[in-house]
Amino acid sequence: MAKKTPKTDVTAVDHLIVGAGFAGLAAAIKLQEAGEHDFVVIEKDSDVGGTWHINTYPGAECDVPSQLYSYSFALNPDWSKVYSPQQEIWEYTKRVAEDAGVLDRFVFDTAVLDATWDDTAQRWRVTTSDGEYAARTVISGSGGLSEPRLPEIDGIESFQGEVFHSARWNHDVDLAGKRVAVIGTGASAIQLVPELQKTLQSSGGHMDVYQRTPNWIIPRNERRFTGVEKAAFKHVPGLQRAARAAVYAQLEGRAPAFTRFPALLKVVESQCKKNISKAISDPELRAKVTPTYRAGCKRILISNAWYPAIASDNVDLVTDPIAKVTGDAIVTADGVERPIDVLVVATGFYVTEPPIAQHITGREGRSLADVWGEAGMAAYKGTTIHGFPNLFQIVGPNTALGHSSMIFIIESQVRYIVDAVRTMRREGIGAVEPTAEAQAAWTSKVQERMKPTVWTTGGCASWYLDKFGNNTTLWPGQTFAFRRHLARFDAEQYDTRALAQHPNAEEALA
Repeated sequence: MAKKTPKTDVTAVDHLIVGAGFAGLAAAIKLQEAGEHDFVVIEKDSDVGGTWHINTYPGAECDVPSQLYSYSFALNPDWSKVYSPQQEIWEYTKRVAEDAGVLDRFVFDTAVLDATWDDTAQRWRVTTSDGEYAARTVISGSGGLSEPRLPEIDGIESFQGEVFHSARWNHDVDLAGKRVAVIGTGASAIQLVPELQKTLQSSGGHMDVYQRTPNWIIPRNERRFTGVEKAAFKHVPGLQRAARAAVYAQLEGRAPAFTRFPALLKVVESQCKKNISKAISDPELRAKVTPTYRAGCKRILISNAWYPAIASDNVDLVTDPIAKVTGDAIVTADGVERPIDVLVVATGFYVTEPPIAQHITGREGRSLADVWGEAGMAAYKGTTIHGFPNLFQIVGPNTALGHSSMIFIIESQVRYIVDAVRTMRREGIGAVEPTAEAQAAWTSKVQERMKPTVWTTGGCASWYLDKFGNNTTLWPGQTFAFRRHLARFDAEQYDTRALAQHPNAEEALA
């Protein structure tokens, strides 16, 4: 991997990739395969893997089957089980990066401080915590789950015990015998709470779990792959690809229920209610954990351990709103004070207001955060943005999924970006940005398609929605339709400018 040394000069590169998770790694590999070797990947953390490197909380696992939560060009016959644990996925990304031979262009522990488009030089001038770059394109793979969101609770800064976000787990804290509070009951919480419950139960500790809104949680059909299966995946031609296709078809078959026929999700609700009844006998607790909105309106979660953990003797589920945090306790709106030693925050991320947008300044001198702050996130095909030439966003607006694997979306966008780069190289194009009309038409169509979806009609307020009440997070259709839209770089929908003729790089950057 690239050695990190302090830089004083501006480094000129063709492509600067931000983020070394699944998105950034895929971009690096596919650019290299396309003959584009002049790129650098900068990553604010210390290794590849993105969310799977950072999220190390107890019980962290994927909730998409392993066969599909991996690159189509790097199948892994050695997954240990249907749903892979965090460590295994992280090791997979490291192995893929090493095998592809791209790590020599990765620079870690390096954050973007400012990225400004230089219209004359036709380059992005990017200031990082480890030097400056001048890049023809910036490919952002920073992701929507990269910056933890802390709750705005009165007095939380005064808490004298240990406090940390689930995405920044502090493994130095010994939880044995402690009084622990967990705020949040989303995807991370339902994995970590059962693990903490076991630790605390064996050591005389106690846990309070603070729930604002219950989630629909279906059983996790988990099992380990046998040695015979792994050997067959490795040695029988086409078998693992067929297994992957079967998983894809199964998950894709669920999309219409989310996007067109939400009433079908009553079947899921029935599964969830059986899951509750199986683990919880107390009618009052059952009522607390049973949602009143349509399944799918919020992310459907999967777990066999959540309800038994919540029903255990050393766990209390608190549904009264939190009024404040003191130096050693949480006080709820009913006046009850519950003393704690450790506070774990599992309250999600800045998804609809990505922090990196504050650091990107476009052609008109406005930041991406300012532009998106006026009407919400918007991008042409979720990938390019009017006013921000040569900026490509992986997992941009309306590209996330509620039913399948994001790796499919990432690969679709990377193919589109690589085709854009090829087109620019072939046609002598120095700058591309989608026309305002193309972006507006795309955004309007996506929001129109959003109207009948469960995320709009399901009767809940979710993290999918922005401050304007629009779902700027999810793709309101099937993934193969998204891939079809991005099958080729459609230059006719873009404003393009010929490559500026500078005698040398120094003049371009002067």
